[in-house]
Amino acid sequence: MGTALKWFPDRRGLAAGMTAAGFGAGAALTVIPISRMIQHSGYETAFVFFGLLQGACILALALVMVRPKPPAQATRVKRVVATKTDYTTQQMVRAPLFWVMYAMFVCVATGGIIATAQIGPIAKSYGFAAMPVAFMSVSLPLLTMTLSINNLCNGFTRPLCGLISDRIGRENTMFITFLGEGLALLGLRYFGHDPYLFILFSGLVFLFYGDIFSNFPATCADTFGARYAAGNAGTLYTAKGTAALLVPVATLLALHGGWNSVFEFAACIAMMAGVCAKVVLQPMRRKWISQSAPAEAHPEPAFAAAPLRSGE
Repeated sequence: MGTALKWFPDRRGLAAGMTAAGFGAGAALTVIPISRMIQHSGYETAFVFFGLLQGACILALALVMVRPKPPAQATRVKRVVATKTDYTTQQMVRAPLFWVMYAMFVCVATGGIIATAQIGPIAKSYGFAAMPVAFMSVSLPLLTMTLSINNLCNGFTRPLCGLISDRIGRENTMFITFLGEGLALLGLRYFGHDPYLFILFSGLVFLFYGDIFSNFPATCADTFGARYAAGNAGTLYTAKGTAALLVPVATLLALHGGWNSVFEFAACIAMMAGVCAKVVLQPMRRKWISQSAPAEAHPEPAFAAAPLRSGE
């Protein structure tokens, strides 16, 4: 991710989204074959086979990956505000702006993580997890179909949201997708007992949730610079782990108030983050970037020319 943010400064959203898409789309391509191999050969064989296959693919692709030539002049979209200052991770974590982004990441990730962790128990509690569902001549249990669609949506939306954020601005995209996730969670709350609407709204949750994996890394690099983008984006990504700590809270809510209270809680904090993107984050980022002093910077370009060897 850090490499993508550095190599493509003029299209950070799309670059981050394409990089992150592998997490979602890759899972979608392997859910069914891994499930079937576990059934026929056991989980040990399945894990060893797919682990070796994955490692071989990564190694082969890494050998042919070549650093692109720097653009003659990065044509940054005017709606994307970016700093010319590079901040270290230590400098970044001392900025209140970073913690606003961190809190927003936690709020939006919570709904997606709850859906990821609890979609199976929810479908089983509704009584249709094993119900056969036909789609394009393929018949699968509803839960398996839902998981596959969720992963496809989660993978597809990452480059899409990244591309959109490059066009209309980071905060504008966050506002749309975070509110969308909240509304999709409310759709699960009110209409999720219908099997087909359960599949629909579950997919929409992941469609909007996936935005955080492209938009936040790009926003972080735009705000705190490219030189330390890997460490800065990695630090921000720990918000996903923080959000995972709220999953037990969802379990407690489900025990006392049912799944409806879980959906309402996750929807509220996701929509709150959407409003925060426009009302809080956008003005804070613009002020931060306008006040960034070049003296505080570590002015090393994302593309640095390699030193010449003797005789060149």
